[in-house]
Amino acid sequence: MRRLDNIDLRLLRVFVVLAEEGGFHDAQIALNLSQSTLSTHLAALERKLGGQLCERGRAGFRLTPFGEATLTAAKRLFEDIDAFHGRIGRDQRRLVGRLRIGIVDGVVTNPQLGLQTALSRYMDYASEVFVDLELGTPHDLERALMDGARDVVVGPLSQKVPGIAYVPLHREPQALYCGRGHRLFDLPASAISHARIEEALFSVRGYRHLDDLYRVNHPRASAAIVQMEAQVMMILSGRFIGYLPRHIGEDWGARGQMRVLKPEAYGFDSAHFVATRRRGGEQPLINAFVRELKAQAGAQVSR
Repeated sequence: MRRLDNIDLRLLRVFVVLAEEGGFHDAQIALNLSQSTLSTHLAALERKLGGQLCERGRAGFRLTPFGEATLTAAKRLFEDIDAFHGRIGRDQRRLVGRLRIGIVDGVVTNPQLGLQTALSRYMDYASEVFVDLELGTPHDLERALMDGARDVVVGPLSQKVPGIAYVPLHREPQALYCGRGHRLFDLPASAISHARIEEALFSVRGYRHLDDLYRVNHPRASAAIVQMEAQVMMILSGRFIGYLPRHIGEDWGARGQMRVLKPEAYGFDSAHFVATRRRGGEQPLINAFVRELKAQAGAQVSR
């Protein structure tokens, strides 16, 4: 195997994205590169490393054993590079490196969970940090944290992944909604019985499995979504009821497009956490950002 030089780091990053995305199609979107360019980069890396990294063709995309070993080594290499930047920055009393953040969608209007304020304060003294922000489901975020693809994640996490440190951040109020045009929309609250709720078509959040159904004691799901924007669309259709965070639903309610359904019976608070991997040594980039998240959530609660 030939000795690696600087250009190989870029080729290795392309390979890692290819492997994590499971093939060329999704990697094209993630990297904004054409398939021919990706193929050229992959072939160049294979020549430099002296072995085939993956099998691609009609049977699909699959890593070879050499590719699996290279992927593991590449991830470890990039972690070491980030740690190197962190150590250099610490010695110079600066925050330098890459911070990979993951968060659930639909939180930008939540003053406790929206990253914009915490991120603004963080960048005041960490302007040399490269911020990589990604949205995902709670399950995907925990998986990315465990696999080393994210450094810090925020959301209604399971708290069950070993090797992960969870810190309570915020309890987000949730409520059941229907949209204008739904047969429940114009009924007085006293007329909205549990039987009427059971008869309504229910859109559940797929990543919560059947929790939404159990919470309402509803017999079945008629639709499933992942992103909160999709849930808004379902409810605004006037055909489905479903759960939304109150900070989203209340905005649509103020416009006369949604209505909350029996919040005293069906409302609840969803616990959100900030999570990081448990590992030895200092993590100045991560620790500083977590402090800003906790300060933002605490400031809003005190207000």
